[in-house]
Amino acid sequence: MTATTDTDNAVSAAIETTDRIASHLHPTGSFSLDDHAVPNGLEEVWRFTPLKRLKGLHNGKFNPDGKVVASVDADERVRIETVGRDDARLGSVYAPGDRISAQAWTSFTEATVVTVPAETEVDEPIVVSVRGENADQATFGHIFLDLEQFASATIVLDHSGSALLAANVEIRIGDGAALTLLSVQDWDDDAVHVAHHHALVGRDATYKHVAVSFGGDVVRLNTSVEYGSTGGDVTLLGLYFADAGQHLEHRLFVDHNRPNGRSHVDYKGALQGDKAHTVWIGDVLIRKSGEGIETYESNDNLVLTDGCRADSVPNLEIETGEIAGAGHASTTGRFDDQHLFYLQSRGIPEEEARRLVVYGFFNDIIRRIGVPQVEPRLLSAVEAELAKNIGVAAVTSEPRA
Repeated sequence: MTATTDTDNAVSAAIETTDRIASHLHPTGSFSLDDHAVPNGLEEVWRFTPLKRLKGLHNGKFNPDGKVVASVDADERVRIETVGRDDARLGSVYAPGDRISAQAWTSFTEATVVTVPAETEVDEPIVVSVRGENADQATFGHIFLDLEQFASATIVLDHSGSALLAANVEIRIGDGAALTLLSVQDWDDDAVHVAHHHALVGRDATYKHVAVSFGGDVVRLNTSVEYGSTGGDVTLLGLYFADAGQHLEHRLFVDHNRPNGRSHVDYKGALQGDKAHTVWIGDVLIRKSGEGIETYESNDNLVLTDGCRADSVPNLEIETGEIAGAGHASTTGRFDDQHLFYLQSRGIPEEEARRLVVYGFFNDIIRRIGVPQVEPRLLSAVEAELAKNIGVAAVTSEPRA
């Protein structure tokens, strides 16, 4: 879809058929668990998720008393607090939009609050380490990230270990502030992680959210954004690599509820091994109040072996034709045998050629993350994933887009 032709036609058609398009995929949130029905897998927002593998997070039939240890490494100018449920900041940015998010809200006891004071520029990444110790007992977490006006920082949420974790992360980005938030899901093979990251972006603020998912049995990460004022600039990037039996699900929602905002979404994933499954859902809502906005979203998947499944669903909901541009793209492609042959014809061994193709596929995302401290780790993670299937032949099915 192009911003100048197809999108204009879609906008015109939408205006002719209805005065207001409801965002049916994203109902109004509620802090009450009773307001969220127990999912059965038939709902649009749950139909891709393997509910039986969530170990009761979705229906309350979980084993309690799990343990996850959170620690923060930050510049001395950054305020780190552990607060109780009664802290007024908690819930000021986000209200749970589904059953598991509401379960996390009602079940956590303490929250971690990270505040970057106004006009403070933090050069080194703030690292919030979340390490689990048991994937059979549930843990519920809450994190509040607060960048005051004209502050600038990079925050890394680093998830590792073994856990059954449901968590909410609220992000408040003040006017003129700039935040890069990198969430790394590098869990052990048995981990189950369901989380919601919601950001409120201030006037002329800049927000980059990066999701990197390699580990875990089931990972479902919801990333949502709304604009608190005009001129917000949002970039959502993602990189994921699923192995045999893994389920990695990334769901995004950008709510263009203010004029003259911008959003750009770009996720890339690779799959290998029997029953590897990835899901990417990209929802962008352009409200009547979102005049002058510009948005584009894309998702590309590289299937390396037979037996994998990649679901990719981009959605645009448009209520006004007065926009600068909007569009989306989604591709799922098989491993390019011709590309592989080209490299081999120049003397590059097959295994090394495969690595080069995958590195090239991910390179743009890794470069755009803009956090040099983590780039070697990401490249090492890609190498480790590839090593799991050394010698596996490329799939034989025809490419599709």
